[in-house]
Amino acid sequence: MKHITLVLIFLFVTIVMAQGNDTVTVAKDSVAIEEQTPPPPSNPQSSVSKWYYGGTVGFNFWSDYFYLSVNPIIGYNVSPKFSVGGKLLYSYYNYDEPDFSSHNYGASIFARFRPIYQIYLHSEFAYESYEIPVYNIQSREYDSERNWVPFLLLGGGFVQRVGPNAAVYVEVLVDVLQDENSPYEDWDPIISIGGGVGF
Repeated sequence: MKHITLVLIFLFVTIVMAQGNDTVTVAKDSVAIEEQTPPPPSNPQSSVSKWYYGGTVGFNFWSDYFYLSVNPIIGYNVSPKFSVGGKLLYSYYNYDEPDFSSHNYGASIFARFRPIYQIYLHSEFAYESYEIPVYNIQSREYDSERNWVPFLLLGGGFVQRVGPNAAVYVEVLVDVLQDENSPYEDWDPIISIGGGVGF
C-alpha cells in the first residue's frame, strides 16, 4: 500500500509540474476562447487532423520486482469521443527472487472512449514476447525461456492539456486475462504516464 501511495503522489506532482507557470495563462486563454466563436474553416478538408501520436512511460514496483516500459503510440479519432490505435511495446523487468532481468517486446491495439475530454475509458489487447525465468533442476540455477504472452488490459486515464494541440495523461490499467506466463502479480495495476500531440 505504501508503494501505491508513493506512485499516486508522484503522478500528482508530475501533472502539476507539467502545467508549470502557465496555469494562469492557460486559464485566461480558455476563457477568451469560450467568449469568441472562431470563424468556420474556408475548406472543410483543412480542419484539424484526426490522427494523433505520442507514447507512454510505464512503471511498476513491488517488494520483489521492478518494471519499466516505453511504448510509442499512434491513434485515429473515429469521432470526438471514440478513438482506436496501436502501440509498439518495449519493457524491462528485474526480479529479486530469482535474480533475473529481461528485455521484452511486442505490439497492441486499443480503443478509447471519452465521456468527457479529461477522462477516458481504455481497452487494449497486447501480445508480447517475454523472457521468463525457469529453474533447472540439474544445474540448480535459473535458465530462461521466451514465450509469447497475451494481455487484455482494461482501465482508464486522466488527460491534461499542456498546449493548444498537446496533452499529458496518466493511465491505470489491469490485465484481466491473467495468463500463467504473465510477469505481473495477480491484479496489479499498471500505471503509465504519457504525452501526445493531437490527443
